[in-house]
Parts: sequence; C-alpha cells; structure tokens
Amino acid sequence: MRYRTLVVAFLAVCLGVLTTFSQVAFAADDTPLTYAQIKGSGLAKNCPKLPDTEESIKLESGKAYELVDLCLFPANFFVLEEPTTKRQKPRFVTSKEVTFGAGTLDLVRGDLTLGSDNSLTFSETDGYDFGAITVQTPSHELVPFLFTVKGLVAKAKATAEGLSIGTKFTGDYVVPSYRTSAFLDPKGRGLSAGYDTAVALPASGDSEEIRRENVKSFEIGEGTISLKVKNIDSYTGEIGGSFEAIQPSDTDMGSKAPVDVKIQGIFYARVEDA
Repeated sequence: MRYRTLVVAFLAVCLGVLTTFSQVAFAADDTPLTYAQIKGSGLAKNCPKLPDTEESIKLESGKAYELVDLCLFPANFFVLEEPTTKRQKPRFVTSKEVTFGAGTLDLVRGDLTLGSDNSLTFSETDGYDFGAITVQTPSHELVPFLFTVKGLVAKAKATAEGLSIGTKFTGDYVVPSYRTSAFLDPKGRGLSAGYDTAVALPASGDSEEIRRENVKSFEIGEGTISLKVKNIDSYTGEIGGSFEAIQPSDTDMGSKAPVDVKIQGIFYARVEDA
C-alpha cells in the first residue's frame, strides 16, 4: 500500500510537469489562449509581439492615416538619484515595480500624417493612455508616478519606403497630477474638498513651514518619449519596437518636489487608413 501511494504521487508530479510544458508550447505557438490560461498568469498586461522582419509600410503624402491599438508595456524603471557627494553626478538607478504590471497602456490611437517635407507626425487623441505605477529604489524609497502619453505629439523622418525598420518617433506629452482634486490626505486636506489646513494647526496654516503641505495643487508636468520601430508586417500594417520615456514623478499635490523617472519597454501598434 505504501508503494502504491508513492507511485500515485510520482505520476501526479509527472502529469503536472507535462501539463505545464504543453501549456508553454501551446502559448509559444501563437495559438489564441483561453481565459483560464490567461487568468493569473500575468500575460494580460503584455503587448502583442511581431516576428523579426525587414519590411516597410508605404505611405502617401497628403493621405490621412491613423495609428491604432497602440500598446506600451513598461518593463524597466529607473529613478534619478541625487549624488551623496559633490564629486558625483545625478544618475538613474534601477528600481523595481511594486504595482504588479498595472501601468500597461492600451488601445491608444491618434492621427499619423506624412508631410511634404517627408516628416511623419503622430498626434495622440484617445485610449487608455495613463496608468498609476509605484516603483521602489535600492534605498527602499517608494516613488509613485502616472505613466502616460496624453497629448503626445511625436515626429520622425520617413524613408523612401515610408515607415521602415529603424524609424524613430520622438516627442513630448502631458503628465497630469497623480492625485485628483477630490483626494484627501491623512489629515483631511484636499484641493476641492476637505480642510484648508491641518485641524490641529488652524492659526498657523499659512506659515512657510507647512504651507506646502496645506495648499494643495493639481500640477501638470511634461514628459518626453522615443519609440523605435524594429518590426513591421506590411500586410497587416502592424508595427512593433521599443520605447524609452523620461517624466516627472508624483508631487503629492505640490507638497514635495518631483524626481525624474525613466521608463523602458516595448510597444505595438497598427497603421490604418483614416
């Protein structure tokens, strides 16, 4: 009886391993996954990937195009750290995400135009274009920020073929406040609701020492991003590649100075006729 129990346990382990490998092969074969396979796997936050190609998408000057289903998956994070001595310079330090992939942007779309000077311009108009992310630095400091491409206007130089491998879009975008106007801090202070000052200090609410904490503000920053095209499917109009963005972190509604955050990752999009 003892041996039977051991044999059953061994067979269960073997079947589990075989099932795992079959699921990985199934996913790697580009076959559509079921909800049960995606649930809890972390795959839902990923952007589609294209195979390596050497193709291009022909664009005509004066014709209206759209860039649709733009997906940006942030993979690596770096926070600008101030030096501890005068001889050192500020540098970006690798930081880890603690919000479990909540910042992937998806279904972003916008106008894509080819100018008479052979310049490509992408103007973002709509989509799930922001995501709240918190990262932790090596010194265990938590840095929240709103990863976004709101109002992005990015330009690139078109080649003779139009949109080709190596085309690089670079532009600026708006970074809204991480907190909304109705947010209340632990002392009940807010921008459009709550107390004007800390309850225990009503008489000294305007003093310089605590004014920044008491007077809330909806601060808007600016970020810059570059997207480099590395893969193109000319038949479907799909493009993919990598991106790098630098933008300010959260200011806690004006109570602290922002720090620069660098985000690196991959993107996917599709070119369509408007």
